Amino acid sequence: MAEARVAGGGCCPPMDLFRSEAMQLVQLIIPIESAHHTVSYIGDLGLIQFKDLNADKSPFQRTYAAQIKKFGEMARKLRFFKEQMEKAGVTPSTKPMTQTEIDVDDLEVKLGEFEAELVEMNTNNEKLQRSYNELVEYKLVLNKAGGFFSSAFSSATAQQKEIESQQTGEESLDTPLLQDREISIESSKQVKLGFITGLVSKEKSMPFERIIFRATRGNVYTRQAAVEEPVIDPVSGEQVEKNVFVVFYSGEKAKTKILRICEAFGANRYSFTEDFGKQVQMISEVSGRLAELRTAIDAGLLQKSKLLQTIGDQFVQWNTLARKEKSIYHTMNMLSLDVTKKCLVAEGWSPVFATNLIQDALQRAAFDSNSQVGTIFQVLHTSESPPTYFHTNKFTSAFQDIVDAYGVAKYQEANPGVYTIVTFPFLFAVMFGDWGHGICLLLAALVFIIREKKLSGQKLGDITEMTFGGRYVILMMALFSIYTGIIYNEFFSVPFELFAPSAYACRDLSCRDATTVGLIKARPTYPFGVDPVWHGSRSELPFLNSLKMKMSILIGVAQMNLGIILSYFNAAYFRNSLNVWFQFIPQIIFLNSLFGYLSLLIILKWCTGSQADLYHVMIYMFLSPTDELGENQLFPQQKTVQLVLLLLALVSVPWMLLPKPFLLKMQHQARQGESYMPLQSTEESLQLEANHDSHGHEEFEFSEVFVHQMIHTIEFVLGAVSNTASYLRLWALSLAHSELSSVFYEKVLLLAWGYNNIIILAVGAILFIFVTVGVLLVMETLSAFLHALRLHWVEFQNKFYEGDGYKFYPFSFASVNDEVE
Repeated sequence: MAEARVAGGGCCPPMDLFRSEAMQLVQLIIPIESAHHTVSYIGDLGLIQFKDLNADKSPFQRTYAAQIKKFGEMARKLRFFKEQMEKAGVTPSTKPMTQTEIDVDDLEVKLGEFEAELVEMNTNNEKLQRSYNELVEYKLVLNKAGGFFSSAFSSATAQQKEIESQQTGEESLDTPLLQDREISIESSKQVKLGFITGLVSKEKSMPFERIIFRATRGNVYTRQAAVEEPVIDPVSGEQVEKNVFVVFYSGEKAKTKILRICEAFGANRYSFTEDFGKQVQMISEVSGRLAELRTAIDAGLLQKSKLLQTIGDQFVQWNTLARKEKSIYHTMNMLSLDVTKKCLVAEGWSPVFATNLIQDALQRAAFDSNSQVGTIFQVLHTSESPPTYFHTNKFTSAFQDIVDAYGVAKYQEANPGVYTIVTFPFLFAVMFGDWGHGICLLLAALVFIIREKKLSGQKLGDITEMTFGGRYVILMMALFSIYTGIIYNEFFSVPFELFAPSAYACRDLSCRDATTVGLIKARPTYPFGVDPVWHGSRSELPFLNSLKMKMSILIGVAQMNLGIILSYFNAAYFRNSLNVWFQFIPQIIFLNSLFGYLSLLIILKWCTGSQADLYHVMIYMFLSPTDELGENQLFPQQKTVQLVLLLLALVSVPWMLLPKPFLLKMQHQARQGESYMPLQSTEESLQLEANHDSHGHEEFEFSEVFVHQMIHTIEFVLGAVSNTASYLRLWALSLAHSELSSVFYEKVLLLAWGYNNIIILAVGAILFIFVTVGVLLVMETLSAFLHALRLHWVEFQNKFYEGDGYKFYPFSFASVNDEVE
């Protein structure tokens, strides 16, 4: 509803990115009975950033602490429901539901009942599941340990039969008497052996057996058998690979030691009988009990699934309500309760264009709450700096984030984000220029843009989410890279005759290497970009080096001039005439007397084809300004022009340094004199106080102001040199990208092609794709991005951008809904 009013009303926000929105500090006096409706309607509108008028109170001392605790508890229960639905695979319903009025108290009771029911279901299910897992392990013990005893009994029976068969042929008259004596002696020496059975983790089975052996000094016999499939541990509830073990021992001391070791290793012990008949009976009973438990667990899970489905049908609506109500009372806690305790006083920042929208929302809130008294809306006058509010959309927001990462613009300060939309991808493309690589970036950006509706509702990884957020930045970088790549005439480092044949041809057959010695101009100049004949020739490096280096200087000087011009716009907008006369003018003169003049010489040399040495011209402009230029002269009266420019550059330094501190001192003294003048009336006193409130009580230290101005002057003078040199990174990274691309093409793809072997060719092609994606499309993209970022933050923005403001964060339910999604 608010969006419709903004779009159709007469108070639409002006879509201006250059200056932040005009803001105002407003005060609302809200009757208690309509406070909830008022804050709720303002949250729907999302155009007021409230100030905390109770900053000196702790959260527990505030008026609505109990309500916040109440809705915080409801939010906790809803988070519990969400966790349970995720575990059960139940998806909350996203279908639009009818907007029915939900009673908050009834919802609180309902959520409590659902929570208690779910907790009881979980408790019962955990008990049943633990019993089921214990019986599964018990059945495994019965089967595996029964196999131990069965094999041992079969082996003993076979040995007994063998002994009896051997003794049958050796019987004599004395044999019965001797056998009776031996049997009586052996029976008196027999020792009763005990055993312990259970399961232990497979990875702990060897240490488990070794420690038992050492603890009992080898007086045990241990048998283990691996379980074929992982089992769910009854204690931890996780799937674990286990072994069934049987430990035979003698004596209570050995038993005690073994039991302690079992506890230390987390081994689950189960009782076992040697009687084969009882073993079969126990296996049958355990199998029946497992079937019963499985039926009970399935029935419980079905009942739980139905309950979660019931919750899921209204979960989004309940969650949104709980979050909104909590945010409403949290905002109301920021308001001040007046002395009569009948009104709440609110203060906050809002855009000027939103005044009518806010007043309309206040009227509707008073009507819907049946309040007899409406909310009082008034604008306060303050010297406090307002927050910064730019209107952005999904295209411009990423570029604005690049600027805000350096610092948020001061209120009404010129916004670099407007220029960053063009200059940032362009500087990136100067370093990344290759229209083949640019097409790859373009395809990646288009994938994100085409699927943005689907991807925006999903949880992505950190890197993927960051890339998705900058999809339009990548799109612009790709388009500019294609443009500069066509200028460089590079497609994966390979040149093409895109617009016309090369302007050069061989004079004779001896110029097969395509050097400038054997080439003559046979056709018109190549219409756009670099002539393809320059690629792969011996003259490529000097020519492209010179082109890219000089182009970097031209781009850098142009962008720094733009920064200084924007500083003029800031000074003019804030009516700071001192900055106009003693910052903008000397800075623009100093920069262009030196580096602007260098840029002019570069253009003249390109246009005239002169062989003048620009290094010599610039160096001797300082060392020997009166010497004749000779063959390095590019235009008439060049020496005179250089003398004038050098003089202007030298004069501009004290121009920046000296006048401003003295003028500020004179202004301060004038203000101090005005503050002691006799006033004719009370109105004049109030007017003078309003006009000079921000200046009349300031302390002025001339030494601090002078030192600050001196630092600023030195920083600009040295920065003009270092920043110009810093733009040469455009040349360096462009050359590095081109050379890397050429190396990968020639030493990987062409080398594999030369073997005339399909396997080597396939391996070479795959390797070429991987190094192109990994090095040129990922690492080089990141490198060029960071260098373009540095050129904007340091070389461009430091000329005019302070970035010491703070963002406008209005109270809005839109952010609450985003969190819910």
